[in-house]
Amino acid sequence: MKLKVTAIGNSAGVILPKELLARLRVDKGDELYALETPDGIRLTTYDPVFAAQMEVAEKIMREDRELLRKLAQ
Repeated sequence: MKLKVTAIGNSAGVILPKELLARLRVDKGDELYALETPDGIRLTTYDPVFAAQMEVAEKIMREDRELLRKLAQ
């Protein structure tokens, strides 16, 4: 899919066709992440920083399951 870089105020941007927005499952106002890969740039809704934080949270919840259960009571 070919995208054209266009002027947006003092910046530059690309217009994403509605078909691409549908495939990414995003709409106006949603955030996308541009990840540099060996093959180029990957545009994704996946946030690697948030994913890493969630892994840490899940580990803590598994390790301290009983303590968290008691705190919830």
